[in-house]
Amino acid sequence: MSEEKVEFKILEAKLVGSNTVVFRLEDGAIIKVKVDIERAAVAIDFKNPDGTPYYNIGTGLRLTVIPKDKKFYIPKSKLKRGPPKERTMKPI
Repeated sequence: MSEEKVEFKILEAKLVGSNTVVFRLEDGAIIKVKVDIERAAVAIDFKNPDGTPYYNIGTGLRLTVIPKDKKFYIPKSKLKRGPPKERTMKPI
């Protein structure tokens, strides 16, 4: 026996205000938290017990840490470099 399914209508989400919150830590580092709505939908044939619409929302968070000195390090082996450019000698 298959379980009864609830049908949803996908909604478009429009950003109102900023989707980024910025925090400054005691040591001077900055934390940026960006929030995105990946999916928003409302149930067509199902309501909450109080009669309000039932929403299904999928969110995504992106966290960025910026150290006080604004420096970071990458091993040389991880740097993407193109092939060396050919040097042409100009006649004198």
